[in-house]
Formats: sequence, structure tokens, C-alpha cells
Amino acid sequence: MNKNEKKKRMALITERLAELYPEALCALEYGGEPWKLLVMARLSAQCTDARVNIVCRELFARFPTLEAMADGELSEIEELVRPCGLYRTKAKSIKEACTIIRDSFDSAVPDNMDDLLALPGVGRKIANLLLGDIYGKGGIVADTHCIRICGRLGMYPESVKDPLKTERIMSELIPTEEQSDFCHRIVQFGRDTCTARSPKCHECPIKEFCEHYKHI
Repeated sequence: MNKNEKKKRMALITERLAELYPEALCALEYGGEPWKLLVMARLSAQCTDARVNIVCRELFARFPTLEAMADGELSEIEELVRPCGLYRTKAKSIKEACTIIRDSFDSAVPDNMDDLLALPGVGRKIANLLLGDIYGKGGIVADTHCIRICGRLGMYPESVKDPLKTERIMSELIPTEEQSDFCHRIVQFGRDTCTARSPKCHECPIKEFCEHYKHI
């Protein structure tokens, strides 16, 4: 497929996913507060969203504001986020990021890629999530679901596992205004149907658009 053909195919896939998942919801229950989404996204590295949601109920009860988190005792934050794994590293970057946002950005999560990437623990995946969900600027969140499924669909070789390559390729194939919703829906689709192991190819609702399906 050339680029135009891929764009047309992704338009059909995006439309079908919107029919399947009309509400493109972020799996992280952050209550509409940008700083909480940043914290939860940081905790979700190598951890399930479901666990992060559970852990953060207690975390945010103890530290209900960005300022409270910035002022919190590191040891207490560590203990609260321990179930998410890598808890020392995650707690340190969360506290430091909240402190920087408080001191340098008047407690408002930055709205551009450069400033977001300068925050401890924030990479392009988290930055794109924030830019899309909070500021409506779009952004491909190249998580494991996105990388796996878009490869299977034939947008690039399935052997590609590089988040940055996925982000760059898919950013050119999906309109900016649809990118955030697409990424949320592809996560849901990846959990329901296009799983990492034993995907449900024969009952897949978008199999007609899938290169992987043609070769099974």
C-alpha cells in the first residue's frame, strides 16, 4: 500500500472503531484534572491501568492537589505507589514533576511537547496523551496496543516495535483531531479482540481491513 491507500484504510478503520466504541474514554480515571492524568500515566508504565486506578484512589485522597503532591514526603509517596512497581523511581519523578509544574508553570500542566518532555519521567507517550486529552492537540500514544495493532493492520511491518516510528507513521495517516480518540479506542480493541496472544482474528470486526488476517 502507498501512503494514500493507507490513509483511506485508516479512515475506514477509524470509522468502524468509532461505531464499536462510541465513547472514546481514557482508561485512567483522572477526574478531568490534568496533573492527575500525568501522575497516573507515569504510574502506568509496566503496570495495568486497572491497578493504577485502584492505587490512585488512596494516593489522591492523601495528596488531593498538585501542590500537596509536590510538598509530600517522598517515602510516603513511595509506599502508596509501591503496588505499581518501580515505585522509588516513579515516586521521585512524580514529586519532582509536580514541584516543577508548581514553581515554573503556575501549577498548570504545560501545553506543549518541549516543556512536557523536560519534566522528570515524561516521555513522548505521556506527552501525547496529555496534549490529546487535555489540550485537544492530538497526538499518537504509541503504547503496546497501538504498536502491535497498527503493524498487524499493515501500516508498517509487524516487526517494527519502535514507539517513535509508530508515532511518526500513524501521525501522518490519522487526522490530528481524531488521533486521541483513535488511541483510546485501539486500547479497548486490543483488550477485547486484537490481543497480544491468540487474537480473535476470525471474529474480528475489522478483519476485512487487516493485512495480518489475510495471511493466517
